[in-house]
Amino acid sequence: MLPINNNKEENSLKLRDLLFKYLIHWKWFLMSVLAFFALAKLYLRYSVPLYKSTTTILIKDDKGGNLASELSAFQDLELFSGTKNKIDDEIEVLRSRKLIDKTVKEGEFNVRYIAEGRIKSSDAYGGNPVKIDFFNKEGRLYKKDTILNVEIISANQFDLFNQDNNKIGTFTFGQIIKSKPLGDYKIDRRVVLNEYDEPEPLKKSKVIIEISNLKATTDNFKARMNVMTLSKFANVVEISITDQVSKRAEDFLNKLVQIYNREAINDKNLISEKTAKFINERLIIITDELGSVEKDVESYKKKNKITDLPTEAELNLQSASEFKAEEISIGTQIKVVDLMIQYMRSNSDSDVIPANIVPSDVNAAELIGNYNNLVVERNRILKSSTAENPLVVRTNDKISALKHSINESLLRLKSSLAVKDRDVQNQGNVLGGRISRLPQQEREFRNIFRQQQIKEELYLYLFKKREETAIALAGTAPNSKVVDEAYSPKMPVSPKRQIIYLISLVLGLLVPFSIIYVRGLLDTKVKDRHDLDHLGVPFIGDVPHSESHNEIIKSDSRTSSAEAIRIVRTNLEFILNNTERDKAKTIMLTSTLPAEGKTFIAVNLAATIAISGKKVLLIGMDVRNPRIDDYVTLPSRGLTNFLSTTDAVIEDYIVAQNGYERFDILPAGVIPPNPAELLMSVKLETMFEDLKKQYDYIIIDTAPVSLVTDTLLISKFADAFIYVVRANYLEKEMLRISESLYKDKKLPSMCMLLNDTDVTKGYGYGYGYGVREEKKKSWFNRIFSFLG
Repeated sequence: MLPINNNKEENSLKLRDLLFKYLIHWKWFLMSVLAFFALAKLYLRYSVPLYKSTTTILIKDDKGGNLASELSAFQDLELFSGTKNKIDDEIEVLRSRKLIDKTVKEGEFNVRYIAEGRIKSSDAYGGNPVKIDFFNKEGRLYKKDTILNVEIISANQFDLFNQDNNKIGTFTFGQIIKSKPLGDYKIDRRVVLNEYDEPEPLKKSKVIIEISNLKATTDNFKARMNVMTLSKFANVVEISITDQVSKRAEDFLNKLVQIYNREAINDKNLISEKTAKFINERLIIITDELGSVEKDVESYKKKNKITDLPTEAELNLQSASEFKAEEISIGTQIKVVDLMIQYMRSNSDSDVIPANIVPSDVNAAELIGNYNNLVVERNRILKSSTAENPLVVRTNDKISALKHSINESLLRLKSSLAVKDRDVQNQGNVLGGRISRLPQQEREFRNIFRQQQIKEELYLYLFKKREETAIALAGTAPNSKVVDEAYSPKMPVSPKRQIIYLISLVLGLLVPFSIIYVRGLLDTKVKDRHDLDHLGVPFIGDVPHSESHNEIIKSDSRTSSAEAIRIVRTNLEFILNNTERDKAKTIMLTSTLPAEGKTFIAVNLAATIAISGKKVLLIGMDVRNPRIDDYVTLPSRGLTNFLSTTDAVIEDYIVAQNGYERFDILPAGVIPPNPAELLMSVKLETMFEDLKKQYDYIIIDTAPVSLVTDTLLISKFADAFIYVVRANYLEKEMLRISESLYKDKKLPSMCMLLNDTDVTKGYGYGYGYGVREEKKKSWFNRIFSFLG
């Protein structure tokens, strides 16, 4: 169980160290987030927002169908049967290019007014101080892109420039401007109201008028428009569009719905208008014929001086009235059939046939209804297709076949009525024998009167149907009902402020994180104790960076470096426990490379031990590059002079350090030509035996082990070796040297010390309890200290 707990604690420590590695750079994160927030603010300030406008409409679904609802005047004959509106078809109509094209034209949405600003220009829709009007909009206006620049110079005049900024001229508002590319047009001054509904004063300003070609504008609006149902089981459709100006989006949607309803009404009125036209034409003819018959009656009565029929004739004719009525009815039907046959022969297959005219023949009425439905369907398909469409061809074939069938049916009906008429006339002749006593004038008058009744009945019938058809036309309802007019929320749909700020926050954290992470990947220097743990070498402490690196520790020193070296002194005692008590404890310091601070550690460790009351000797045995004189003032003579002289006494080269009672130093001396051979002399061994009897501690500053073999030559005289590693200086790859020395036991009682750690960045553990180091820095250093 214990190893598991240790692993958990180790993982927790690694996670905490990893987190702390980034938290120490919190100032960079803060500055990065603030910078990205500023960029986001700048982006939101100058980006063009997009607003979404929506409108909802209810697609009507009359049970009677599209056509019968408009032809309610003919429902008594049940001539037409409508089809139910399909919501998907209406959605396709709403998003069709044809409908959007008409909306763009009528609303002039291909013309944009842009107010030029100091930094950015803005769309001035709804607040444009000028308005352009073209006299010929069907010409080249819709086929090309054009830009006009209007500079208002006074309340009545303006300068006009083309898209190349070449001046066209100075004009007065309302003046007709001649132009070959665009045709004649004029620019009027437009009164713009402020929020208090008061006209704003006209200022000198520049307005850019952009005129886009119709195809591109239609494609643009179609791409930004969306039509969808709000529910599977409802006929409510939502139409939405995004635009830089919410008012323009609302106007576009309202205009689109208006044109859609208008087009639907026009389609519904097609058959009714054809029927009304036919009835009007027939009424003109029947009116003339009826007037002619009435004049004949008037002339006959005047000629024969007839004012009233005798009572006897009335009694005799009562029994024959039924035959006469039937004869009149049959005559009327034959006339209607003749009119229909004449109309069928004189009209092409592209026109509908008047319905509800043919009497008493259900088969012919049904055929006419099917024929009209096919004609309407064929014409609807031709709006979006060509005559070569297979569906159009098949429909034309059906129409021709039905027309032939209708013609045959009318001929058969006429023959049937003729036979019936002959039968009625024969029966009338039989009855006429009974009334032969009536004067010849009475028979002639009745003949004329019968023609008058036929014409009058036909006239009244057509007149009644004309009025019913007119009522149906006037009462035709639109195809949809507006549930909610176009509305745009105040908040734009793009850019979304919350998302932009969230992205800036993420980037503000990600950028410094990435930089720190990449810098960490590329940084191969030793940083902290964790980089040394895998070596398995005992660790006796770390020494933080010291600003006063040339000063050695005094008894009253309370700096973090001084406290760290005191801790190193204490930890060192645990390593030297097995040393003989009657001899000096010999401690050697080395490193992998020069400039890792081993001399600084050696001098201050020796001073720290001396302050504790022990007699200490510091020996400079880095004879190739002596550095102890960087910290204390020493003579030029020293160890090398002693070893190279046969009759020299070691005490003559030892120097007592001022300010310390029991601190002596043996300088390295003059740099010899043969340092390795000098350190291998027997005299050196004798020197150590004598010095170990005189001192409590001997601290030795040796050469770096990776460059020369000097340290290994004298390692046998050491009781412990302090291997100094400088943080942020030594490459991690170089740690293999110290690992190899430890495993091969070439350095006795080897332990490691990490020097020059940065406690402000988390390397080291912090020292100097109760003492605060303050040192005045320049403003330049304070800035980098803050960011570091």
